[in-house]
Amino acid sequence: MTPALLRPLAEADLVERTWYYRSVGGDELAVRFFEAAIAAIRSIEAMPGIGSPLIGEMCAIPGLRSQPVKGFPVQWFYFVAVDHLDVVRLLADAQDVAGILEQQ
Repeated sequence: MTPALLRPLAEADLVERTWYYRSVGGDELAVRFFEAAIAAIRSIEAMPGIGSPLIGEMCAIPGLRSQPVKGFPVQWFYFVAVDHLDVVRLLADAQDVAGILEQQ
């Protein structure tokens, strides 16, 4: 298993998105989202190549992969390093993903 290391912005994204789901749907929805987001990270840790390289290729960011969070319109964005996963962001599909990632 390859450990995932979340960059500060990825951690902030997770907290912000969890609060968002709490504000629109209550505690149960927030917990369901948080657990799904962590489950997606665990899937990536178990199989680092599971994420799609498509958005990374479209944005000309070599090695960038994305993995959706089941049941929610968000994706984790990460790089596979030799000894860990470099988790860059957790972004909603409705956001300007390309613009945000290109600024990184």
